[in-house]
Amino acid sequence: MDRTLDRIPLQIGLLFSTEGPYGTVAQALLNGAMLACGQVNGDPALPLRLMPFHINPRGRLDDYRAGIQAMLDRGITHVCGCYTSSSRKEVLPIIEKRDALLWYPSHYEGFETSQNVVYTGSSPNQHLTPLIGFLFREYGPAAYCIGSNYIWAWESNRVFREGITRLGGRIAAERYVPVGETDLDGYVREILALRPDYIFNSLIGSSSYEFLRRLRRACAAAGIDQPRAMPVASCTLSEPELHAIGPDAADGQITSSVYFSSLRTARNADFVAAYRRAFPNGPAACADAEASYIAIHLLARAVARAGGDGVAQVRAAVTACKFDAPQGPVRIDPDTLHACLTPHIGVSRSDCEFDVLIESPAPVKPDPYLVEWSRTLELPSPPSHLRIVT
Repeated sequence: MDRTLDRIPLQIGLLFSTEGPYGTVAQALLNGAMLACGQVNGDPALPLRLMPFHINPRGRLDDYRAGIQAMLDRGITHVCGCYTSSSRKEVLPIIEKRDALLWYPSHYEGFETSQNVVYTGSSPNQHLTPLIGFLFREYGPAAYCIGSNYIWAWESNRVFREGITRLGGRIAAERYVPVGETDLDGYVREILALRPDYIFNSLIGSSSYEFLRRLRRACAAAGIDQPRAMPVASCTLSEPELHAIGPDAADGQITSSVYFSSLRTARNADFVAAYRRAFPNGPAACADAEASYIAIHLLARAVARAGGDGVAQVRAAVTACKFDAPQGPVRIDPDTLHACLTPHIGVSRSDCEFDVLIESPAPVKPDPYLVEWSRTLELPSPPSHLRIVT
C-alpha cells in the first residue's frame, strides 16, 4: 500500500558487502548512497525523508538471501544494493516474488532485464564494446583474458572474445580463478611466455589487486615496460582500488567506465567536494559511488513524482525522471529500465586518479543484450563515435 509522502518517511534498504574480497568497492557504493540520502533529505523540493537501513552480507551469497528477506519482512520495498552479478542473481528471484524493486548500481555484463530492477550501472555497450575497439585499434590483435570465476567474467570474456575475433584479432588464452584468489604467479608466468598485446582483466577485488602487483613486478624483473608493452585493461578498476593496489602498480591501468572523479565539470567538482567532506577517510569517489548516488536520487524523484512508494507507480514514474549526475545527464530507458550513460576510457596515474583519454559526446542508450551489434553484424562501433580528450 502506498504511503503519503508528507506524513510518513520512506525506509529504503542498502545491501552492500563492506567486508570481504570486494569490500573497498562496496564501501564506496554505500558512501554514494548515503551521500544522496542526505542531499534528498535536505532538498525542500523533494517532499520525503529517506531512512536508510543497511545490511552487510560480507560477500556471502547466503547472507544476501537472508539480508533481502529481512528487509522485505520489515516492509521495505525499495532496495539499493549488490555489487557482483552473483549477488544480484541470488536476490532477484526473491525481489520478483515479493514484487519489490532493486536499484542495482553496478556496471555489469548485461543480458538481463527485469521489471523489478532499475539498473543505474553501465551496460556492456557503454563500457565493454568501446574498450574492445579501443584496444584493437591502439595496441593490436592478441589478447589474454583473466577473470574471477563467476558470471561477470564469463559473460564479459564471451563478449570480448566475440568482439576481438570479429575485428580480426585472437585470444591467446582465457583463464579463471576463484573470487578472492591471490596465488597468481602461474598466470603471470604464462602471460610472460605468451606476450599478448594486452590483457583484459575481469578479476575483482583482492584478486585483481594482487594480479596487477605481481604482473608489474615480474615484467620489471624481465626488463619489460608493462604499461606500454602489455597494458592491462578492465571495465571495473576504479580510484579506490588504485589506492588498494599501491604505488608500485597504480599507474598505467586502462579502464572503460561511465565516470571518473577527474571529469572536469562544475557538477562533478561539486559532487567530489561533497563526497570528500562526507567521507574524508574514503574510499575515494568513483564510478561505483556515482552509480549508487544516481540510484538514490532517481528513486527519490520517482517516489515524489508517483505520489507514493508503490512499486508499479514508481517504476512508471522513474522513466519520466531526469537527473543531472556528476557524469552528465542521466535518464532511465523505458524499454529496459537501464540507464542512459556516457562512456569514457581513461588511464590511471600514480596519484590514483585517471587521465580521460576518450569520451562519448553524449549519453548512450543502453543495449543490455547487444541487439544492434548482433543483428547488424557490425564491428563494435563506439570508438568511431567517441572523441579524444586533449
